[in-house]
Amino acid sequence: MRYFIFLFLFSICGPVVPEAFGQYFGKNKPRYDQFDFRVLQTPNFLIYHYIDDDKLLHDIARQSEMWYRNHADIFRHEIKERNPLIFYNDHSDFQQTNAIASNIGVGTGGVTEGLRNRVIMPLTTSNQKTFHVLGHELVHAFQFNMILGNDSLSFENLGNIPLFIIEGKAEYLSRGRDDPFTAMWMRDAVLRDDIPSIRDMNNPKYFPYRYGHAFWAYLTGTYGDAVIKPLFMAMAKYGMREAFPRVLERSMDEVSSDWIQAMKNHYQPVLEKHEFNVIGRRVISDETAGEMNVSPAISPNGRYVVFLSEKDLFTADLYLANASNGEIIRKLASSIRYSDIDHIDVIESAGTWSPDSRTFAYVGFRKGRNVLITVDVESGRRINTYKIPGLTAFTNPAWSPTGDVIALSGVVDGRPDFFLFNMRSKRLENVTNDRFSYLLPSWSNDGSRIAVTTDRVSMQQGMINGKWVHNLAILDVESREITDLDVFPGADNFNPVFDSGDNIWFLSDRDGFRDIYQLNSDLDSVFQKTRIATGVSGITSFAPAITIARRIDRVLYTLYEEGNYFIHSARPDNFLSEQVDPTDVDISLSGQLPLVGRIAPSLSDGGLGRLVLDDFPDTLSFEPIPYDHRFSLIAASQSMGVGVGVGSGAMGSGTFLGGGVQLLFSDILGDHQLFTTLFLNGEIYDIGLMASYINRESRINWGVSLSHVPYRTGFSNWTLEPLPDGNPNDLFPVLRTDLLRIFEQQLSVMAAYPFNVTTRVEVGLGTSYRFFRLDRYRDYYTQTGLYIGRDRQRISLDGDLDLGGFVVRKAFTHNVGTALVGDNSFFGMTSPLQGYRYRLGYNYYFGGYDFHAVTADARKYFWLNPISIAVRGFHFSRIGDDATSFFPIYIGQMGMVRGYDIGSRELSEFYDLTVGQVTGSKVLLGSFEVRLPFTGPERLALIPSGFLFSDLNLFFDVGVAFNDYDKIAFKNPERSEAAVLMSAGVSWRVNLFGAMILEPYYAFPIRDGSRATFGLNFIPGW
Repeated sequence: MRYFIFLFLFSICGPVVPEAFGQYFGKNKPRYDQFDFRVLQTPNFLIYHYIDDDKLLHDIARQSEMWYRNHADIFRHEIKERNPLIFYNDHSDFQQTNAIASNIGVGTGGVTEGLRNRVIMPLTTSNQKTFHVLGHELVHAFQFNMILGNDSLSFENLGNIPLFIIEGKAEYLSRGRDDPFTAMWMRDAVLRDDIPSIRDMNNPKYFPYRYGHAFWAYLTGTYGDAVIKPLFMAMAKYGMREAFPRVLERSMDEVSSDWIQAMKNHYQPVLEKHEFNVIGRRVISDETAGEMNVSPAISPNGRYVVFLSEKDLFTADLYLANASNGEIIRKLASSIRYSDIDHIDVIESAGTWSPDSRTFAYVGFRKGRNVLITVDVESGRRINTYKIPGLTAFTNPAWSPTGDVIALSGVVDGRPDFFLFNMRSKRLENVTNDRFSYLLPSWSNDGSRIAVTTDRVSMQQGMINGKWVHNLAILDVESREITDLDVFPGADNFNPVFDSGDNIWFLSDRDGFRDIYQLNSDLDSVFQKTRIATGVSGITSFAPAITIARRIDRVLYTLYEEGNYFIHSARPDNFLSEQVDPTDVDISLSGQLPLVGRIAPSLSDGGLGRLVLDDFPDTLSFEPIPYDHRFSLIAASQSMGVGVGVGSGAMGSGTFLGGGVQLLFSDILGDHQLFTTLFLNGEIYDIGLMASYINRESRINWGVSLSHVPYRTGFSNWTLEPLPDGNPNDLFPVLRTDLLRIFEQQLSVMAAYPFNVTTRVEVGLGTSYRFFRLDRYRDYYTQTGLYIGRDRQRISLDGDLDLGGFVVRKAFTHNVGTALVGDNSFFGMTSPLQGYRYRLGYNYYFGGYDFHAVTADARKYFWLNPISIAVRGFHFSRIGDDATSFFPIYIGQMGMVRGYDIGSRELSEFYDLTVGQVTGSKVLLGSFEVRLPFTGPERLALIPSGFLFSDLNLFFDVGVAFNDYDKIAFKNPERSEAAVLMSAGVSWRVNLFGAMILEPYYAFPIRDGSRATFGLNFIPGW
């Protein structure tokens, strides 16, 4: 009976018992800005936007309709209702969206949310990138719509389709078959003889976007685009293995062998015809840094290089290294180091050096906008953080030789432009103010010219193979005139960099390979500087990959090889110097994906080239309409269970029904959410209701919650009583069962103000009312044990309810509280491995009860590859007249000191302790763990595994639960004193497929007479 009372009291006292398991942490998703969304209705879309430029808005609308028609023709499917598209003016704004609940990283170009088929994406500094992401995400919109619109399929069927199939198809239908970037990855796979089978492509080692892209190009190149929809739908219905023979009439293994052979047949002849060489030597690789080492920026004096690397696994950080040998000197910048910086721009932007090589500048994200951060290289100290007026989104900084101006690629009101920012006067100038993109600027030695990558020519002359390509251009700083360079027209030419002689080095895929070229200072001769089998590239084709130290003419470049990105160093005279025709452009087989003997025709042979020929839809069909704030159902779930009880009469024999329904409503932008739940556990009295509204429209998130929650407990005992209508002197054995219900009705209001991604302050207030119902059941028996019958009596309860010394009051209780919360931790497979967490909280309860509750919880995680050191200090205290009116906290409960999860008898027998010495209204707790990722991803875990994710841990716990601060004893406590418990041991935390985390442990209680014990926790690591 005491056990059930314990569980019961633990549940109803939850609001005043400290959360020891870490669920009250979590990073923030601040809404720094408020956006005035409007709606543009087109034939197939509802476009949600706050774009003031009507020309830009109509361009995006036309592009959306163009992609729709292309995808609809290939899928042979129409989306019946207008599909929602939500556009943000830049990536900083996009990170604040509420349409997606999770935090959005710098590398996320867009998201398609399946429940309402919303496409959410930012506008970018590149017209082509925006166009491609839009096409990619709309493929997902069609995929989701085809699944959810099919009577025999549901959203869960998407789990049958591998990620490389889903993302690869989106890449294929938005990038096409002519794609030197994916071809670069595939040539590398052929060179390494590491072309994955279809089964192996589920391995995260093989990036699903690139390998999936190539695989779909192979499938459609063999069977035609007509197989795209039936194969996708068959995979959703039957799984991948069954889908291939049903649609292609070949087994998965046969198709897999064909795919591998097709890759070899396509690329090996290309590779055999050319002599390839790698210039210079590898200075930064996975031996000294990470597997992804990109965006190098060498200092003007040639001594140092700053580059981006995921060396520490959890974040991509800026590292300072010796440029001659690659030895890392220090970590120069990290979002973990500076909590006010939400992210570092790590994907398509390198930093820039001051002319004197003493200061480095890079782009970060802070409070909903980009900022320019300068760092003293010698000390690593941050010098300044520039919030550039009038420019909230920018990238690609380039420091002028004069040292006072930085060139920037930026976005204003959704449109890309090119800017000059004077660091002394804080003056910003929009140099271009047109519709073209200007990327990756580089200053000439005298500061009179700036070389850029731009889409000016392609945007004016039209797409090539369904995309806008990029040419080189020169900006005259004095006159502000821009001259387009007629070099490799139709190819993508990126990353121009001046050398000491004002020659321009750049990257081009003009023959399908991504190589380095040099345009001489007179701008009339082009020389090929490398012939590399894979390619010189960053994470994307837009990312910088070349840097030159002009004073000593040292060149560093990023090479994609062996499936990784490494940085090489060479002198200019080490490179090739083969003069080439500046009009010679032919990506031919080298930059294409496999096209095999055709069995069926392909709709996309003109591929994306068809997009150029089709006229954009007429803008007269576009109509602004009012924004509709109405809620709609976006998610529903239910749970149900049936219990059967059979006994000798405690509650009789019977069937009990339990279940619940949860509904989530939201507006289209996710700014307003309504969550409702209805649950039943037993009889009609046990129906519970809860409704919560959350407003996330502004910086302050606030919400209101209403609930009616029943709690049940029961206990039985034997008595002797007369029958209800019998002789009062005739006593019969009676099993008396009391079923107690405590009902709590609660109204609460909360608000949270996030200072940034890692820190917030919370406030809340609420009121609750508790009342009781006691039903007494009597089961009557004869003296020989025969069952006579049952009666039921409702017993009136008023005032306080005393349950073993712990008081539940029929009264209103009010509370106010606040907390300061910080969390920049990075979670491993079962617990945090790097960063910190803290929570400082205070609550005051008054009315029916009167007490204060204080929480102080601090946790720190040190990642020392391959282990993490975790330390925790925790204190919770209830103070006041009713501090001990609640069920006490047991220091040996789950999540606290391990090894003491035992009953009162064992406490007395083995440790000579009473329950009162290990329970109380206050807790002090300290923990230390050494965490080793044991099984899981190859780069993180000791033993690689694709399905079993676990950690091995060594732990030490120490804690005490008490009522009075002056009654704590570390050794030989008196009966009236609280005992300090300690234990050490080993545990194995296992992530059970994301559903729960299980922690079996073997603990050694550090106490006289102790013995080792096994235990089991069902919580994540703290």
